Amino acid sequence: MDGQLDTLTASDLEKSLQSNLNQDIQTIIFDLQNLSFVSSAGLRVFAKARKTMKSKEGKVFFTNLTPQVKKVFDIVKAVPLSEVFVNTEELDAYLTVMQANVESD
Repeated sequence: MDGQLDTLTASDLEKSLQSNLNQDIQTIIFDLQNLSFVSSAGLRVFAKARKTMKSKEGKVFFTNLTPQVKKVFDIVKAVPLSEVFVNTEELDAYLTVMQANVESD
């Protein structure tokens, strides 16, 4: 994701996500490294994705938040901290542990 996620761009992301959400996927990862701004419209798209994935017993993760976007997430408590990762490496480490736990069950 690049640039701004606001009322002008949120519908594009929502349309793009809809095709993915209709598929049999269990995880969505939002890499926000190049996202400089997120409005309430953007937060609604993220919330909808989280709700849809939860209904499918899936997961949504966010990584590489820019300082501006992280501040918005923190202020509005947009997502649980367990879904936010500093970078891709941290997320990969988490996913590796989770997969190992499934394999040992």
